[in-house]
Amino acid sequence: MRGRRDAAGPSAVPFVITRRAVVSWILYDLANTIFSMGVVSVYFSLYVREAVGGQRADSVYGIITAVSMGIIFLVSPLLGAMTDRAPRRMPFLVGSTLVCCACTALFARGAFAVSAVLFIAANAAYQAGVQFYDAMLPEVTTEENRGRIGGIGVGVGYVGSYIAVGAGLLLHPMNYALYFTIVAALFLLFAVPCVLFVRERGNPNPRPVFGGRVIRESTRQTVATLRQGQRYPGLLRFLVGRVFYTDAVNTVIAFMSLYTTNVAISTGLGADEGRRQAGYIMLSAISFAVAGGFAWGWVVDRIGPKRTLSFVLVLWMTVFAMAAAIGFLRLPIAFLYVVAALAGVGLGGTWSADRPYMLRLTPPDRVGEFYGLYGMVGRFSAITGPVLWAATTYLVVERGGASELTGQAWAILTLLAMVVVSAVILRKVTDERRNWDALQSL
Repeated sequence: MRGRRDAAGPSAVPFVITRRAVVSWILYDLANTIFSMGVVSVYFSLYVREAVGGQRADSVYGIITAVSMGIIFLVSPLLGAMTDRAPRRMPFLVGSTLVCCACTALFARGAFAVSAVLFIAANAAYQAGVQFYDAMLPEVTTEENRGRIGGIGVGVGYVGSYIAVGAGLLLHPMNYALYFTIVAALFLLFAVPCVLFVRERGNPNPRPVFGGRVIRESTRQTVATLRQGQRYPGLLRFLVGRVFYTDAVNTVIAFMSLYTTNVAISTGLGADEGRRQAGYIMLSAISFAVAGGFAWGWVVDRIGPKRTLSFVLVLWMTVFAMAAAIGFLRLPIAFLYVVAALAGVGLGGTWSADRPYMLRLTPPDRVGEFYGLYGMVGRFSAITGPVLWAATTYLVVERGGASELTGQAWAILTLLAMVVVSAVILRKVTDERRNWDALQSL
């Protein structure tokens, strides 16, 4: 398939998007999902629980995650502006991937404090890589197939979750040091095709990337963008709304393993069996996320990203209401499989609609900068979500004396409230294609 022509002018050779490039870009989604599922969503939180105990696990893991996301929150806009200045984005993706893999391979090999610091660095590098990767979506898609290709990326990406969870289930008894090394190696292996085969159009006007002047100019440009809302209709409202729904989604992903373990224990299972049930439930969610990614990608191309995301947010409200009920009512763990299935469908839909929606609000020559803002609000939500979860469980469990499961159920209700707020904020944001030439003249 063909994309738009290169910047050299109408006589330039058309930019050709090859099937190999598309497949390689999709494989990177699989690669980084191995890390996000294996480390962030499942096994690092369980490693924390083993190190500090069940009562403190939620608050300690919440703080570690918040610190990591706080770092990337501060630098996301700058990184995005830097990639807009650079000749290519790929070197940034390579660097972030290598840092993430190197740190992950060293988890659980010394004192817990060392692993916590390494996790902060690895997660920050992973999040930066996601930002660079998302900004390369225009290099492997056109307006006509963006939803479908993005949805395939989401669906295939979740296959990486099977790999991550499956590897953990095979290690019995659990060897965390070996597991994290396996995750790092698999991430690196599946990232290689993207590095080798995704071709970029290149920046026709590269500028200096590093230095104090660059930081000042990039910061001024980002502030100006936020102030000139009339030139970017819907951008600010979308970013604010995104804070709330990504807050809820990222938080439930991070804490689902701890919640599942406590549900299992409340029904009479031991901690080891609880951890295994957490793995099986995550596999259930992944199965539906894979199918959801393919299906929602098709829906995005048919009805647009806005309407798709609206349907997905209603689904998330249902998920959180059901999940909280399980904790409050001490329902059997079988109900969590139903919740996991619906959450998997919701995950596939969230990311299938989210990226194309942002691109509709983004001028073509500032994709890196705008995805920096997009990443910044996602990182902000990933700070506030774990902090809010940790604060809720601390007040209810450690100070209030309630059970761990009751505290987590209250924390889930705060996530439900966030999704409701995001749906209200996004009601007035359209996904109509913008006339950027006319808007920039305002």
